[in-house]
Amino acid sequence: MKKIALLHILLLLIGCKKDTTSNLEGTLAVIDQHEIGKIDHQIREVNKAIIVPKLDGDMNDPIWKESIWYAFDQKWLGKSYTFNDFFGRYKMVWSPEAIYILVEIKDNVLYDQHKDPLKLWWDDDCIDIFIDADNSGGNHQYSNNAFAYHVALDGNVVDLDESKTPILLNSHVKSKRVTQGDVSVWEFEITVYDDTYKEGKVNDPVVLQKDQKLGFAIAYHDNDSSKERENLIGSVFIPGEEKNLGWITADVFGTIVLKE
Repeated sequence: MKKIALLHILLLLIGCKKDTTSNLEGTLAVIDQHEIGKIDHQIREVNKAIIVPKLDGDMNDPIWKESIWYAFDQKWLGKSYTFNDFFGRYKMVWSPEAIYILVEIKDNVLYDQHKDPLKLWWDDDCIDIFIDADNSGGNHQYSNNAFAYHVALDGNVVDLDESKTPILLNSHVKSKRVTQGDVSVWEFEITVYDDTYKEGKVNDPVVLQKDQKLGFAIAYHDNDSSKERENLIGSVFIPGEEKNLGWITADVFGTIVLKE
């Protein structure tokens, strides 16, 4: 009934001739996005790789030269930062077996204070890769409705399981990082799993196909030697004051469409 009532409100506003745009925007602003589910946004096409890139931290693979750069340009947490402190961009391609991501990060300090990969991993420099296999959105904080892979400087991959416990999912994300000066090049190979995934069981990965939609976002945790992270910089605009939502809900993910 609640969803029906909301729909009626939206239809009434659309039918109004006066101040339709402002009224509609105001109504949408007060409706909790979790009530209406994921709405596709930041829709980006990802090309198929005939020859997949080699995970060597080198961006000279032919497929990368044909792909478009996208920016880490959304401050999700922390104070304003300068170009000297941080700059980030990424590219993506796919094969039936995996999604591949090339990331270039300019960061003047790489900081890894917690050697235990399951302890306060979010306060070290790391990359978050968010994947929702069926682009359905919804809460995934303690479920496999979607995945929030935290990839540390040493390559360990952490997410939370259904018992609210951090676990290593290194088999899901393979990576290679090469750092020269203050510039790091990361390459990732991500095997995609859907919401049927069960830790400790035999799980079949998703076979990716042309025109398939997936929820996707990526972010970088930047810490220049503080006790806690100083910035979280993402790839997707998130409205409202609270922007650190990717690890909780897939509703805020963008949408990628697999193309040949």
